[in-house]
Amino acid sequence: MIAVYIFLSLLVLVMIAAYVCYRLAFSVPKQSRESLFLMPDTEQYTPYAALTSQMIRDALAIPYEPISITSYDGLPLYGKCYLASPEAPWLIMFHGYRSGAERDFSGGLPFGIESGFNVLLVDQRAHGKSGGRCLTFGIKERHDCLSWVEYVCVRTKNTAKIVLYGMSMGAATVLMATALALPPNVVGIVADCGYTSPSAIVKKVLRDRHLPMFPTYALLRLGGMLYGGFDLEAASAVSAMNQCDVPILFIHGEDDRFVPCDMGRENYSHCHSPEKELLTIPNAGHGMSYMVDKTRYLDAVSSFLGKVLA
Repeated sequence: MIAVYIFLSLLVLVMIAAYVCYRLAFSVPKQSRESLFLMPDTEQYTPYAALTSQMIRDALAIPYEPISITSYDGLPLYGKCYLASPEAPWLIMFHGYRSGAERDFSGGLPFGIESGFNVLLVDQRAHGKSGGRCLTFGIKERHDCLSWVEYVCVRTKNTAKIVLYGMSMGAATVLMATALALPPNVVGIVADCGYTSPSAIVKKVLRDRHLPMFPTYALLRLGGMLYGGFDLEAASAVSAMNQCDVPILFIHGEDDRFVPCDMGRENYSHCHSPEKELLTIPNAGHGMSYMVDKTRYLDAVSSFLGKVLA
């Protein structure tokens, strides 16, 4: 009987520890308009803080059409549509981990609009006005990506050309979505600083924080399964790339200290598509390639979009 009590006590402790890990890694703090302006106070970000803040304000001021759809698992998903014309191609943009669309695409949104695209800025699940209790590092978000693509296809009676554009977790999301049999309307992908897999980036962060891989990773994975309904190892960008035929432009900052540039190179090397490109920006931190070298960045994106939409 004592052994049973000990076992049950240990089980309860494991469940509690898994829940704490789940909350720390996968929950999203309540977001507000002001939270979009919160930037890391480091030497990689501080020099661009004032300019980034102004770009975010400019992005927030652009009129849009609010869009709502329902996810495959019943969550309300929210997006902002910036319509150019019914015949124009579409850019669907997916932001990163605990971030916001107007922040991650404060440069990409005006570029897309000025380039004549219909732009759809997506609030990832559990972020902004979208529903959900937790983020899943792209595991469930990849299905949301497919849902947004299907929305555009229905809206345009299946005539739209669509380019997916992701930043960080959003980049991993769109890369992993290619394994879900995207419709041929998706003619290209821009993946900025995406990681190779949810499990790989979580393990990298644990190492950076000098946390023991065991039992921390096991508890994180268990917490995701028990309380979030997902498995960190259920999908990866690398495995999706091994069978991907969609043209992809990979972008990565060479001084990315969150998602290493080598992850971008690995995704690129595994990409099966005959039309793939890799742009790395020297001295650029995580998600900062646009800010560090706007000319090279936009030249590469413009050239790629011209090719896939020709």
